[in-house]
Amino acid sequence: MTISELTLKTNDEEPVRRFEVFTGSGRRREWSEEEKARIVAESYEPGASVSGVARRHALSPQQLFTWRRAARRPAAEEPTPLFVPAVLSTPMPVQAEQPPDPKPARKSPRSPGIIELEIEGVPLRVGRGADAKTVAAVIRALKATS
Repeated sequence: MTISELTLKTNDEEPVRRFEVFTGSGRRREWSEEEKARIVAESYEPGASVSGVARRHALSPQQLFTWRRAARRPAAEEPTPLFVPAVLSTPMPVQAEQPPDPKPARKSPRSPGIIELEIEGVPLRVGRGADAKTVAAVIRALKATS
């Protein structure tokens, strides 16, 4: 190859100001963890710029920023389980049914406007807007059964 084959030719009268010649195999470089840690530490030194440190080590600033971000991440912990462990237990023994109390405990009204009556142990709740004739008929029927 002659020198004339390496000369850049342009249509402009202005000469080429800069061009780079890449030598080597062109494959990716592999950095050890120690080298990465040393370069990242250098980028955190007072007065150092990420671009300057990257340029000194022939890196792109983006690559150095990625290494810095990875260094800030906490060390990998055990992966969290994706499922809750199943716990099996023996079923509770069935208790014998107890007879109902002869007189149930009174409950407080659920909402205002409810009237509670207890006639011969039978609770009766009358809500707001109930028909007076129907309520009277129910009360008479309950009294008649006693």
